[in-house]
Order: sequence, then C-alpha cells, then structure tokens
Amino acid sequence: MNYVLLFSPTGGTAATAEALCSGWDGPWETVDLTDRAAGFHRAFQPEDAVLAAVPSFGGRVPALAAERLSQMAGNGASAVLLCVYGNRAFEDTLVELEDTLTAAGFRCRAGVAAVAQHSIVPQIAAGRPDGADRAQLQAFGRQVCSALAGAGEGPVTLPGNRPYKERGGGMVPQAGTDCVHCGTCARRCPAGAIDPADPSKTDGSRCISCMRCMSICPKHARQLPAPMVAAVTQMLTQAAFGRRENELFLSR
Repeated sequence: MNYVLLFSPTGGTAATAEALCSGWDGPWETVDLTDRAAGFHRAFQPEDAVLAAVPSFGGRVPALAAERLSQMAGNGASAVLLCVYGNRAFEDTLVELEDTLTAAGFRCRAGVAAVAQHSIVPQIAAGRPDGADRAQLQAFGRQVCSALAGAGEGPVTLPGNRPYKERGGGMVPQAGTDCVHCGTCARRCPAGAIDPADPSKTDGSRCISCMRCMSICPKHARQLPAPMVAAVTQMLTQAAFGRRENELFLSR
C-alpha cells in the first residue's frame, strides 16, 4: 500500500507531492497531518511505501509535523522524504525529517527537495511548482519507484547538519476589521491556536506561523503586520534571488 503523510498548510507542499506521486505507481492514501481530528497513531507494514511531505520552516521540519510523525510506527516501511521550500534554502529540513522517521521505525530510501511559491512573500517563486517543475517531479517519481523496487537497501545521503540550526521566531497573523467571525480559520488551524468562540483572538504561543489562516480566510481579513512583511520581503528578495532547481537524492 502507498501512503502520503502530508503537512501542507497553504497548498504548495500538496501540489508538489501530487506531481511527485504522478510518476509513482498508485493508488495512494493520504494522511492529513494538519487535521487535528485525524488519528496519528498509525502502524505501517514493511511492504508499504510512504511519502512524507513537509514544508521547510526556516530550514527545519515544522515542529507540529515532526510531533505527529513521531506518533507513527513505521515497522520497516520504505519512506521517501519530500521537503518543499520557498526558493531560499531548505538547510536541515531533510536530515531532520530523516531522523524523525528513522526514530519512528521507517527505512528512509530517497529524498526530494522542491521549490514552491513562498507562503509569506508570494512573489518569490511565484507560480511554482510550474509546468517544468511538474514534469521534473514526475520523472523523479519514476526514478524513486524504480529505486524502491530494486535491491538497493543502503541509507540515503541527504544534505544538512546535525545538530540542526536553531528555530527562528514566529510571525502571528492577526485578524483585522474585515473579520466576520465565520470561524473558518479556527476550524482549520493545524495547531488549534485560534479561539473558535472569538476568531479574532490568536494564541501566539501555539501559532506555528504556517499562514493557513491567511490563505483560507474568505474575507482576507487575517494579515501579518505590514512592517514585518516589508522586512521579510526585503530579506527574501536578496536571499531567494534566481531560480533554484529541485533535487533528488536516492539510496545506494
């Protein structure tokens, strides 16, 4: 059986995973790691193939995604690791994801680092994954499928550092005057950081800065402070200059 363990708050990771899976034999069952109501205590079998797909948050696996993946029992299932980043750098995301899954009992067989449109500064990597990305990711998927079917059982070598880089500070979106208290953001917040009784209130200690609330608000009422967005935009315009390409890492 094939599974996708998916943490995609704003859709970029989901689009990338879909492109990768299109070149990999199906069918697939998706486990939504952003769904607080989903059960994460799942057990897999040695013959299963699992794609674990997460965005890179400041060069790290989102802590909430790592926590939920850690609740699973791999039991020797083959894992393919996908980290998606906004054209700056993915730094230690893949090695942290590898360590998380290995500790949970998975065998990490391949890794992919792919670019998608930035969730905070959408003009960075705008429109990605684009047609060229999807074609390349589909080809990656076929290579991964062949590798999983082959005899190679060696560990995959992934870029990154241990210990991992320190996590950066978060940015908490706030509700503006256009908020109509519909509760969409509270229902779909992966961390449960938004008060369902008063969606204009956000618990900053629980918010993981995933930007889902901003992306799904029907009134576009949730925003980051303008000076913060300006500073991030200026930094990323320099750090994420030029088109970075997707990368594939296979076990030997």
